[in-house]
Amino acid sequence: MSKLAIALACVTGLALGGAATVRPAFADAPSVKDIMRNYGDLAEAMYSDSLAKAKDLDRAIDAFLANPNATTQKAAQDAWKAARVPYMQTEGFRFGNKIVDDWEGNVNSWPLDEGLIDYVNKASYGDSKPENPLYTANIIANKKVRLGPKILDASKIDKKVISQLNSALDVETNVGTGYHAIEFLLWGQNLHGTNPGAGERPASDYDLKNCTHENCDRRRDYLKAASSLLVDDLQEMVGDWKPDGAARQALAKENDSQQLSTILTGLGSLSYGELAGERMKLGVLLHDPEEAHDCFSNNTQNSHFYDEVGMHEIWNGKYNGATPVSGASIADLARAKAPDAAKRVDDAMKVVHEKLNVIKVKADSGEMGYNQMLAAGNDAGNKLILDGVDALVAQARAIEAVVAALHLKVKIEGSDSLDDPSKVAKAK
Repeated sequence: MSKLAIALACVTGLALGGAATVRPAFADAPSVKDIMRNYGDLAEAMYSDSLAKAKDLDRAIDAFLANPNATTQKAAQDAWKAARVPYMQTEGFRFGNKIVDDWEGNVNSWPLDEGLIDYVNKASYGDSKPENPLYTANIIANKKVRLGPKILDASKIDKKVISQLNSALDVETNVGTGYHAIEFLLWGQNLHGTNPGAGERPASDYDLKNCTHENCDRRRDYLKAASSLLVDDLQEMVGDWKPDGAARQALAKENDSQQLSTILTGLGSLSYGELAGERMKLGVLLHDPEEAHDCFSNNTQNSHFYDEVGMHEIWNGKYNGATPVSGASIADLARAKAPDAAKRVDDAMKVVHEKLNVIKVKADSGEMGYNQMLAAGNDAGNKLILDGVDALVAQARAIEAVVAALHLKVKIEGSDSLDDPSKVAKAK
């Protein structure tokens, strides 16, 4: 963990160490063409770093499967956490870019019904869920799985088979691929509730000679297929953001206003409906650790934090990754044309960074994990999360002020958790 902690600290310092300092505005407003070229370069660089870390994870999983023990398992888990850092920074490209939204479910769908994939603790998980016939399908233990009128042949678990589990029977929590499927396979269920602790899957679940919980051969096949498929999916997205890639071509077909709206749609929707609402406020409303984004690994605080790092980078057009990128940005345009609105976003992002960093530091230190912060009766922990929610909402409102000042049209994604909390209570 020490190397990971150092890596996280380095990324944090590079990306947001200067959050309080605003770069000088262009003497003249930058052109939309220059802004969008740099926006595409940012995406290509961020997804390229995500791909590189996914390849590191794939290699760590190979080493774990070659010699399954607590040490190699921990190395694979650390590689998973490291892979989350650059990927979470890309999430600001969602919502506005259809090509990203259509693809994203393959790599970061959450939450997931883990009984679809492997064995679960029935005492805590239960035997069934009315809205999901595949709730305990356990494809690792079963070579055939019924998907409505069709039978899925899972006699050999490979990338093609597990990809068919995503949103099977139109149930969003049927997730067969991506970071969270891999997370569950590396950690197992987190049975600690709102107490300290993460998943405690034994390495022997992958040991062919001393197998625990049966089906170690098929579990190995699943983990390797999921890891390889993550690499494939990220390779696809890197290609989409190459200079002649599909994502850039799609943007090029839009007019200037639509292109700028794409950027602000991504930042506003991630800030408001997704992060503040679905990933943070909902968990506090329900006091449910299952609503923690990285619930198996207890890494949620870092995923939230790096979402904000990425929003800051996209806003400012600057990324200090393996290939640094810096150029014209939507922030530069706003500072030239609507300085008061731009300053409001700058100030709001600084507050969000501070609030999410408090959560990150407290959870990373072991003083209070994110799942503990969600507990009913933990007023101090609830407040930490809700302070982050309030800051993110204020950031979204600041982004809306820039939208108005630049005479753009943007639809920011909402969340019942923020817009109508009574619906959440009734649904549950």
